[in-house]
Amino acid sequence: MNRVLSSLLGLCAALTTGCTIDAPDFTGKSCAAAADCPSSHSCVAARPGEGRTCELLQPPGVTPTEDGPVPTWCKDVQPILAASCVDSCHGEVTDGSGKTDFRLDRYETVGAVAGAKDRASRIQARAFELPSMPPSYYDVQPTEEQRAILDRWARGGAPFCDDVANPVDGGTPDSGTPDGGAPDSGR
Repeated sequence: MNRVLSSLLGLCAALTTGCTIDAPDFTGKSCAAAADCPSSHSCVAARPGEGRTCELLQPPGVTPTEDGPVPTWCKDVQPILAASCVDSCHGEVTDGSGKTDFRLDRYETVGAVAGAKDRASRIQARAFELPSMPPSYYDVQPTEEQRAILDRWARGGAPFCDDVANPVDGGTPDSGTPDGGAPDSGR
């Protein structure tokens, strides 16, 4: 009896303190602190004034080296997103989604509108981990191979065109120099 009572008290304490149970698609859910997200996610403020959401720390999936080189935005990813995501939902026209805070027809963030690079972990989660996008009623669906390409691209650092050797790190451009753009040491 004491064990049952202890278990019930523990459950009640967990529920009243905001403890969460891992949900299948926790990405994008509102949160106040890391404890509000499952261990695979982090509570972050993606954009000022929009509150905090749970985002994947490191999306699960295949590692970039398992199936060849890391896909790039220009060669591999942009054509998939253009065919499956941009038409009337996540491009210039957003009638199908109503989402105006990001666009998947561009790589970089412009102003307050996030581009695909900044949404790479979300693209990976929605297209590969728990394939909820595009919605099943949408006529054009990416193939399993295309979904795997999106996964490998996100896990490989979301490289732009030929920068696979130097994955995009979200920092300042390095001007293509092997030293990462460090000032000339006077050699």
